[in-house]
Amino acid sequence: MTKRVLNVVTNVGHYDDPSHPTGLWLSELTHAWHVFDEHGFDQTLVSPSGGAVPLEPRSLKFPNYDKSAKAWRADPAKMALLESTPSPAQVDAADFDAIYFTGGHAVMYDFTDSAGLQQLTREIFEAGGIVSSVCHGYCGLLNTTLSDGEYLIADRKMTGFSWREEELARVDKLVPYNAEQVAKDRGAHYEKALLPFVSNVVVDGRLITGQNPGSAKATAKRVAAKLTTSA
Repeated sequence: MTKRVLNVVTNVGHYDDPSHPTGLWLSELTHAWHVFDEHGFDQTLVSPSGGAVPLEPRSLKFPNYDKSAKAWRADPAKMALLESTPSPAQVDAADFDAIYFTGGHAVMYDFTDSAGLQQLTREIFEAGGIVSSVCHGYCGLLNTTLSDGEYLIADRKMTGFSWREEELARVDKLVPYNAEQVAKDRGAHYEKALLPFVSNVVVDGRLITGQNPGSAKATAKRVAAKLTTSA
């Protein structure tokens, strides 16, 4: 039976200061999409509000703008997917075996408190599905609780964009909160690579998380491997 993956993307196009644009970090979607596509999985996009998905300008510059991202932007059908995404209310969790949260600093604004995304995540996880994220995508997991009221990430190993990486990216003064610290406050066993911006994936059962943009492909491969073995 064909496995189905729900890819979560943002609707936000700037930081609190509108003069600083942000959005989806494109390669975090395209790298994973390619891996899932190679495995023959059905894929769907969803965003907190539905509608258009802005792209992070820095993800469209060398070295972040790689072959995968360029191919997506050159494909009208792929770009059309980002022009009109469904909202959580238009998606049924029962239709998916895994959920994958993409990143970009924009998600810090619309993933964290989306009740719709939280419900989808909870239902997929409690039905035996996989919950995964890369980079800032873990902001979509910070406030997600399970049916027993406990945080999904509580007492589980995980990773995501580190505070040191925020500082090195020179956006630590722009971001609305310290996601690494919030994860720890929620009881997560946060882990990070010894060196910043190095690919790093942490697996704790059906929770699979990648630390930074360079971790997207590896994260997707771990998701695909678990979905394949559970076939």
